[in-house]
Amino acid sequence: MTAPAPSTPSASAGAASPTTTTTTVPTQRSWGSRVISALLTQRVVLLAVLIVLLVAVMTSLDAAGALSGAYNADYLAAALISAVPLALLGLAQLIVIASGRGGIDLSVGAIVSLTGIVFGYLYGVANVPLVVAIVLTVLAGAVCGAINGILVSYIGFPALIATLATFYMYRSLALVLSGQKPISSPQIQDFYSAASAVELPLIGGALPLVPLGVFTFLLPAVVIVWVLLNKTTWGRRIYAIGTNDTAAVWAGIATRPTRASAYVISGAISSIVAVYTVAQFASARPDAGTSGNGMALPAITIAVLGGVAITGGIGRVAGIVLATVLVVWLNAGILLLVPGNEGTQMQLFALGAVLIFAALLNGLTKRRFGGI
Repeated sequence: MTAPAPSTPSASAGAASPTTTTTTVPTQRSWGSRVISALLTQRVVLLAVLIVLLVAVMTSLDAAGALSGAYNADYLAAALISAVPLALLGLAQLIVIASGRGGIDLSVGAIVSLTGIVFGYLYGVANVPLVVAIVLTVLAGAVCGAINGILVSYIGFPALIATLATFYMYRSLALVLSGQKPISSPQIQDFYSAASAVELPLIGGALPLVPLGVFTFLLPAVVIVWVLLNKTTWGRRIYAIGTNDTAAVWAGIATRPTRASAYVISGAISSIVAVYTVAQFASARPDAGTSGNGMALPAITIAVLGGVAITGGIGRVAGIVLATVLVVWLNAGILLLVPGNEGTQMQLFALGAVLIFAALLNGLTKRRFGGI
């Protein structure tokens, strides 16, 4: 009756081999899955990798003589002048989209045009002091945003329809107020220095010149928006109403004024972009934010690429900044790879492709991992 006992260690020994063999495979798979999970769920990580790959590919093409100019540090630093307005408007879209209920702001480009004319008249014609002119311009942008917020939050218009309607309204006002002519008084022309390239303190001699607007417009806005969204009760309420509007109501959050405030801040940020574009072009142009394809669609693309969930409740400031750098440096590379008007058209093609990629990636991430 005790004969089967010796066979037990033998059976266990036989079972030990497959157990030992199979432990290495799951370890390898789990490592690979962790990498994929990090790339899909941590949008900042994915964008950083894509930026590195983009620079590596374009540098290789430059070394091979396939580009019409040098894709180097000086060129990339100079390209950041167009990153300032795109990143700022991307932050505006982040706040609006994160507030949920189909939030989106198609009027940001028209607000840029309208408030740019306001700033041009105040500073360039009426000789209002610069700081006062900027404050009044920001207030004008906030009023434009408040109109959007009332239409969406209190009257109940879909955000797409409301902001499309105000886009036409604000653009028309900019053209009428300006007489369809830019304002380029001597004060406005001198204001160009606010967008010029400068050396970084202490280490500037070893680095390329960086547009001044990165430090005077973009970085302060990035810090302020990050603090608002991550360190204040208001920011938590924005994410709460964007995640679940009904639950937010039961939690005692006043959803209407909170959502309306998102559009107010979007309008204020758009007016800051208006001041920057006046400096960039040395004139207040009535079509500054609406010419060509306008500023709204690139800003929305950057927001979605940066990981902002179009359904609301999800989005990070760092994702907006990195997505802007990726888009700007991609556009800069395309112009060297395909010179002339064809390059401009390829930029639009790339922008559309990036938007599709970002939307698909956001959907995949939400289905498989439940977040971005």
